[in-house]
Amino acid sequence: MKYSPLGFGLGLRKEHYHDILDSPSDKQPDIDWFEILTENYLVEGGKPLYFLDQICERYPVVMHGVSMSIGSTDPIDTNYLSQVKQLAGRTNAHWISDHLCFTGLDGVNAHDLLPLPYTEETIKFVANKIKQTQDFLGRRILIENVSSYITYKQSGMTEWEFVTAISEESDSLMLLDINNIFVSAFNHGFDPIEYLDGVPAHRVQQHHLAGHTQYDDYIIDTHDNNVVDGVWNLYAEAVKRFDDVSTMIERDDNIPELSEIMKELQMARDIYAVTKDKSSQVTNQITSKSNDSV
Repeated sequence: MKYSPLGFGLGLRKEHYHDILDSPSDKQPDIDWFEILTENYLVEGGKPLYFLDQICERYPVVMHGVSMSIGSTDPIDTNYLSQVKQLAGRTNAHWISDHLCFTGLDGVNAHDLLPLPYTEETIKFVANKIKQTQDFLGRRILIENVSSYITYKQSGMTEWEFVTAISEESDSLMLLDINNIFVSAFNHGFDPIEYLDGVPAHRVQQHHLAGHTQYDDYIIDTHDNNVVDGVWNLYAEAVKRFDDVSTMIERDDNIPELSEIMKELQMARDIYAVTKDKSSQVTNQITSKSNDSV
């Protein structure tokens, strides 16, 4: 079973604390929930937690980390997971997510989300680490597909087959990042629609939407621009395939005013509503024709 959907949210950024909290309670920004960057709040007191506590009183929150390094051969960092579990209790986080990648080896952090080889051996290894992590945290976690710029000669399957196998083997859920699919599809030359068709709907809990930077023959996942038309179109295709998936906008650099990001959030809402309405109309037409032929 998936977690209850939350609607349409934003990544919480410090630039917007006051816009969120200074509004009267009856005129709060029309945001259904916030995703917090876990590592920003693994601190003892101070302003980050001061603002976070107030926001948690007004909005549902989920946690998104970058340090779990679930694909690393290093042992699980139980000290880190203890801090994550404590923060989840403090915020009443609806769910916890991190990335399907490794971030370093031998205790050295590369400060990047490094892709994994798509092999049966990797599936078994990573799925086991996810199971251990879920047991420690006492809940299922979400694992996000990353943008990638290299492939491995050892890989014997597609990325979507790999992601699906790990999710099924570990009984975890998916944070399906639409922008990351778009970026990797361009960089590696696969069909992003085939990716969407290749993952199980019952595993998809959340979507990310974000901007990127495109060069002549590759794309970098920068999160410093608005969502582009191609990603919006791919999101509409995802909406057709997956029901009740919580969706949010990520922005990590060149942070605009909150009102500007909320325009993108409204775009997501509009695409969802229009796409679902069209799907409903098609279903009704098919049902009507079927009934007429009986």
